[in-house]
Amino acid sequence: MRSNRFPRLLLLTSLLAALAACAPGSLGGAQGGTGGAAVVRVPQDTGSLQRAVDRVRPGGLVLVSPGVYRESVTVAKPRVVLRGTARSTVVVDGEFERSNGITVTGAGAVVENLTVRNHLANGVLFTGVTDERFQGVGAGGSAYDPLDTVRFPPLKGFRASYVTAHNNALYGIYAFDARAGVIEHSYASGHADSGVYVGQCRPCDTVVRHNTVEHNAVGLEVTNASERLYLLGNRASRNRVGLTLNSNDLEALGPQHDAVIVGNTLTDNNDDRSPEQADGGFGIGIGAGGGRGNLIERNLVTGNRSAGVLLSDVQGYPARDNTVRGNRVDGNGTDLVLATGAPAGNCFTDNGGSRASPTRLLTLAGCGRATRAEEAPVIAEPGSGRLPLGHAHPVQAPPGISFQEAPTPPAQPNRPGGTTEPPRPTTNLPGRVDPGAYPLPGRG
Repeated sequence: MRSNRFPRLLLLTSLLAALAACAPGSLGGAQGGTGGAAVVRVPQDTGSLQRAVDRVRPGGLVLVSPGVYRESVTVAKPRVVLRGTARSTVVVDGEFERSNGITVTGAGAVVENLTVRNHLANGVLFTGVTDERFQGVGAGGSAYDPLDTVRFPPLKGFRASYVTAHNNALYGIYAFDARAGVIEHSYASGHADSGVYVGQCRPCDTVVRHNTVEHNAVGLEVTNASERLYLLGNRASRNRVGLTLNSNDLEALGPQHDAVIVGNTLTDNNDDRSPEQADGGFGIGIGAGGGRGNLIERNLVTGNRSAGVLLSDVQGYPARDNTVRGNRVDGNGTDLVLATGAPAGNCFTDNGGSRASPTRLLTLAGCGRATRAEEAPVIAEPGSGRLPLGHAHPVQAPPGISFQEAPTPPAQPNRPGGTTEPPRPTTNLPGRVDPGAYPLPGRG
């Protein structure tokens, strides 16, 4: 399910095309504090998004009126809010020539109420990788030291709200080496890797909530992102794969563990008119490769031709101690799959689906039988030495399309409230998170 490393190598071949210059400027707008204007308006005060970001003070607001802005922008100052006045008509357009749309390296910065499209790498990127000497090196790629998280400390604090990202080559909204964040009320489609991605954070202290992702290779993707990571109330439909939880050695901080996946809708992820991912996954609702200790609860998972929920060992990382409980998993090729030779603390209960693999999965890996992988006996089918490997329903993945050919999404709702209201505080993100407030979604 995980793509090859082409995305990583391309990503930081062009990551942070240039760090934002931090020289202060003065505008006719409101002034406050030091180091720039409190509010910079585009195009009224300057026609360039980058010049506006350079001129605003830390904690200030860049307010962008409708238009197509053919540039890339880096937000390097802390707590800057980059806000469009109309989500669908404030457009950062890469013209299939530029790599990243908006790159955020400033702690506590915000991107909201705008559209980012047609880039050769990412729509919006939040990252702690800021060293110019490594801008030509792929994060997680062969020339990047995936273990050196001290050298590249994570970005602390970020938020994307009411962002539309579509037809970017890799990721729509991408948080890598970043923590204490929120990705919410956003829409992502037409990406050849994933619509929303969270990677390399521990603890993440991040919530991904109320987003819609469709027509991507993968809707929601998590790699080596662990602890206090919440994916809540999202809708992933009509992708090739709905949601993945991955462990690997190409990014730091493996294995992935202890994410909370609650109240999401993952349906009909069989879209043959979507970009094709390199590994070719297709028809899967939730796929966890090598994840540990994750909670998958109260999700609607239906209509996925290959598998509803699939847990598997991958790349030397066993799937262990995951709980799949209280979901509505039915109408999939195979509803529940455990592709590992022993229960290893993984458990399934009260999920509704009747098609499980191996066939006695719900008996042999029921919740309450053992609490941790270290305590779990190897429970075998009669006459065998191990629990037989489960298998998803075989589905031939159809050819994908170019990300440039994916359909343009319809207009999406604007953020509530006035466009000129002061920026919301970005300290103490993500704030209180209550998975219990997210019920099992209905089928509507």
